[in-house]
Amino acid sequence: MVKTMLYEQSGVKIIAMDTISHVGEKERGQIVISASHGGISSAEYGIKVPLKAVFYNDAGIGKENAGIAALSILEENKVACGTVSHNTARIGDVMDMWENGIISSINKTAEMNGIKPGISLKVAVECLLENITP
Repeated sequence: MVKTMLYEQSGVKIIAMDTISHVGEKERGQIVISASHGGISSAEYGIKVPLKAVFYNDAGIGKENAGIAALSILEENKVACGTVSHNTARIGDVMDMWENGIISSINKTAEMNGIKPGISLKVAVECLLENITP
């Protein structure tokens, strides 16, 4: 199971983890990349430990948009959130997501920070680092 800091810029850490269930107090206020699905249960972790931003796998989006339900939940808490397409990165494999993930869906807070569907996850994180205040 992977949980690692990819890098730090201006006091903001980019932390990668295969599952969002490993998020803890050390990640408070940081950018987390999780290879978990972007469903309701995953969103609960992003609220429990307030994050600056979080990215998930869209898990194929699924019935009634279940795989991206976290987007609106985190929007209510003004947390930038996005998902990468399951066609570009394996669910549960955060390093594949980091290397190959393409953004499929975003919430309004992410959009306000320059993130758009179709860009790579790495570019999305760069947008956040340029636009979110530490």
